Amino acid sequence: MNLLHVILFIPMLAAAYLVGAIPFGLVIGKLFFNVDIRERGSGNVGTTNAFRVLGKKAGIAVLACDMLKGYLPALLASLVFGPWATIVIASAPVAGHMHSIFLRGSGGKGIATGSAVALALVPAIYIVVLAIWVAVLLAGRMVSLASLVAAVSLAALVLVTGQPLPYGLAAVLVLVLVTVAHRGNIERMLHHTEPRVTLPWTAKPPAVTGTGREPGGS
Repeated sequence: MNLLHVILFIPMLAAAYLVGAIPFGLVIGKLFFNVDIRERGSGNVGTTNAFRVLGKKAGIAVLACDMLKGYLPALLASLVFGPWATIVIASAPVAGHMHSIFLRGSGGKGIATGSAVALALVPAIYIVVLAIWVAVLLAGRMVSLASLVAAVSLAALVLVTGQPLPYGLAAVLVLVLVTVAHRGNIERMLHHTEPRVTLPWTAKPPAVTGTGREPGGS
């Protein structure tokens, strides 16, 4: 790492964290719906709860924003730094999303933001993992289960395809963090109480845009 890299590293790391810490689900809910999504659905500020509470169009907007805040810092870092510095900066928006300074340390589960980091750094693996995620979601209709299987698949594929060591270590760390973040979902899956998403060809459940909080969710 040369002097220019040293000078750039800290500002890019800080910027990546701050961008990642922006809770777009909360921002979009407040600006366009006058709704605090932390008080509805699962109470999470992430993409899944945005779809659940705010609807499809707003959910897509939140998904796009949450992915961009992971993709852009990771891509930029990969163009400037080597693998070690890149993975540190690429992890910052995920940490920001999960532990936002704007939400006093709380946040989402980092799935959309983390997946966008994988898209930026290992795009071929990302496509495979995305296909696995979709297949598991369609089969089980549980976002949490699909996310856990995707995290396992990502770690396995990064390790067996000879990616740089920092990427492999990060993928394993992601698996650990995703598992910890979904520990409540895992318990509900074991007790067969984990909520399932509604697919276009499944019966629609009652509206969930009231003020009541649902257990778990993303």
